[in-house]
Amino acid sequence: METAIFANGCFWCTEAVFQRLKGVITVKSGYTGGKIKNPAYREVCSGRTGHAEAVKIVFDPKQVAFPELLEVFFATHDPTTLNRQGNDVGTQYRSEIFYTTEEQKELAMQYIAFLEEKKVFSDPVVTAITPEHPFYEAEEEHHNYYNEHGLQPYCQYIIDPKIKKLHKDFANKLNTTSN
Repeated sequence: METAIFANGCFWCTEAVFQRLKGVITVKSGYTGGKIKNPAYREVCSGRTGHAEAVKIVFDPKQVAFPELLEVFFATHDPTTLNRQGNDVGTQYRSEIFYTTEEQKELAMQYIAFLEEKKVFSDPVVTAITPEHPFYEAEEEHHNYYNEHGLQPYCQYIIDPKIKKLHKDFANKLNTTSN
């Protein structure tokens, strides 16, 4: 098994997307890249801790390769906005890959170069590529959020479109036992 750590806005959104991929074993919402130990949601939301909302993904590379995770990562958020995803604004919503191996670092750099060369986005990609930092799991109420609260307006307006895009663009990568 391997681990990937991605920050790309609200961790409820990111968790819901990656939970649905074939080869993903677990997805945990949490905080990484900040200055204090064991931050709480309220502290992270203030933007003062330096942490990003992130997910820690354990995956089977025989079923889903890291480049495939990168493809989904970049397709399901806006990597061209600094410290912002939609209405979520602040450093805690930044786009960042916290690589766990040198190979992940290289693959992420190559993928961003590909996106830039092909001009996939009209603005430059601002996603940071950073070594892994300590990862602190979010409070229990943040885990499995979309699956448990999918009828809430935030989930319907913000997360549902990402799930629909995932089903449309990545149907062949979906776990058939997931939603």
